[in-house]
Parts: sequence; structure tokens; C-alpha cells
Amino acid sequence: MKRIFILIAFFIVLTAQGQTVKIAAAANLRFVLEEIKTSYAIANPKATVTANFGSSGALLQQILNGAEFDLFMAADNTFPVKLKDQGAASGEIRTYAMGKLVLWSNTIDVSKGFEILTDPLVKRIAIAKPDLAPYGDRAIEVLKSTGLYEKVKAKIIYADNISQTAQFAQTGNAEVAFLAMSLTFSPEMKGSVYVIDTKLYKPVEQAMVLVKSWKVNPEAAKFMKYVLSGQCKPVFEKNGYIVP
Repeated sequence: MKRIFILIAFFIVLTAQGQTVKIAAAANLRFVLEEIKTSYAIANPKATVTANFGSSGALLQQILNGAEFDLFMAADNTFPVKLKDQGAASGEIRTYAMGKLVLWSNTIDVSKGFEILTDPLVKRIAIAKPDLAPYGDRAIEVLKSTGLYEKVKAKIIYADNISQTAQFAQTGNAEVAFLAMSLTFSPEMKGSVYVIDTKLYKPVEQAMVLVKSWKVNPEAAKFMKYVLSGQCKPVFEKNGYIVP
């Protein structure tokens, strides 16, 4: 009984002080999540939300290796399922947005589509590592489904995550990149964009789940609910996502 009272008191203290929500977030969320965090902070001034961005595969391993996160926001739904299968997730896996894949370049006009990839002007094509990043996986799927993979595979350079993929193309390390559409909405990403037909790749169903922890952190569940709310839907949509 004494232990129960201690836990209740601990919960009350945490609630009064506000809590920190630590998010393991897919790199494609870098800009949209900053806006969501800002609006959440206005409505919940006692709460602090921090995010560590990376590829979904790398973040999954960090969590399984003991990294302290409260919420896992992945770039698809397979990595949250893997987390749950390992007994490291709590509660229901929820889809928060559907992502789109694009071709992007700041030096070449990619508006005509895939035919540009075989052009001699394109010497390097940046793609996120497909085993770690869902958008990289979908890029390879697109190249294979269009019959281009064998023709251009020698040009492909792999990045650790989708943000690094964008950096490769932005800095000239690659002429073209397969990116999450959301990243191209950043003011610094001025260039040519070709939106790839979603019928050419498996849906990018971005999902999230609470990370199982001994800590009492109701703020994490509250933030997750906020992300799924109507208040965040316009934020996702203006950044190129489809909200289910």
C-alpha cells in the first residue's frame, strides 16, 4: 500500500512540474515536427518535447539498445511493428500520415520524370539506405518497377537517412535525389521536383507507437494524441503528406 501511495505522489509531482517527451523521429519529419512541437508548447507550456532525427532502422536499434525515448515516430509501419514484436512498445500502433516520394535536384530539371536518370549529366543518384529508411526502400522499388535499376545502379550513392540524402543533392555530391516530399517544402530546398506516382511503390504509411519504459510519462501519450488530432492535420498536409 505504501508503494502505491509513493507512485501516486510521484505521478502528481511529475504532472504538476510538466514532463519531457523524448521522440525518436524519422528524418523526413524534421520540419513538420518542429512546427507541431511549437504549437504544442503554446498549449502545454509546462511540457518539453525533444526530438532525435534519423533513419527509422537506426532509431529502432537505438531504442532496442536502451536509448531513452518515449515515442517512436517512424517513416513507415514496419519498424513500430518490429519494436512491438521485441516487447519494447506500449499500446496501439497508430498511423499519423502517408508520405510521398519525389525526385529532386537543384541543378537539373527533373520535371520530365525518370528519363533524366539515364542522362549522362546525372552521374550520381542519392538514395537513403533501403534497409534503414523506408523512403530509400521505396526508391529502389520504383527503379525496379520501371526497369531502370540495372541501368542506373552504378550511379547510386547511399545516405544514412533521408535528410542526408537531401544534403548530398543540395551540396553537389549527387545531381538527383529520391526524397520524401516533405523535405522539399523547406525554403532552403529550392530546386526542381518530380512527384512520383504513388502506384509505383508500396504506401509509405508513417506510424508511431509509445516506447515501453519504467518511467511514468503521461505527457508522451498526450503528445501522441495531439499529433493525431485535427489541429495537426493542416500542418501535415501543407508539408506534402496525406492524413488518413
